[in-house]
Amino acid sequence: VLRCLGIPTRVITNFNSAHDKNLNLSIDKYIDMSGKTLNLTEDSVWNFHVWNESWFIRRDLGSFYDGWQVLDATPQEKSKGIYQCGPASTRAIKEGDVNLDYDSPFVFAAVNADCVTWIRYSKKRKERIYSDTRKIGKFISTKAVGTNSRVDVTANYKYPEVKEISFKIPYSQYKNYLMDDRKILVTAV
Repeated sequence: VLRCLGIPTRVITNFNSAHDKNLNLSIDKYIDMSGKTLNLTEDSVWNFHVWNESWFIRRDLGSFYDGWQVLDATPQEKSKGIYQCGPASTRAIKEGDVNLDYDSPFVFAAVNADCVTWIRYSKKRKERIYSDTRKIGKFISTKAVGTNSRVDVTANYKYPEVKEISFKIPYSQYKNYLMDDRKILVTAV
């Protein structure tokens, strides 16, 4: 319909798409002390999810957010009381501006949530035991114009994942350096 109105529109596919039901920007999994999964959350990770992007000028948000906007014709959650999603600026999603209207936090989580595993010891005590910051939002793609080739648009949604740093010194020595830096900082104040 948007293309019929002359608005540039394309289909986007997000692989390993997070469904963050409680909007805490993470996909939480709870296990008990024996390792059995506890059904305490409705968060999930889908193999893929598809939505549309359309090119809009955003007078309501400012020109910084002009450009591609996420519109989901198959929203799974209510937003402001009705099933809708978007238009969420891809620029806002990439920059982590999750306080904007139009479902920016939900789309941010779909492409950039952390997958966190918790051990639940009791109703009041839990401990994070694992966090995967790279699993969500892989190969965000659209179809190339005029061919059936895939165009990777992941960089429109998120910055490259940070690579792990390997330490050339033992962690205990690094920790001591941090403590020394902290002492210097406290002394300087």
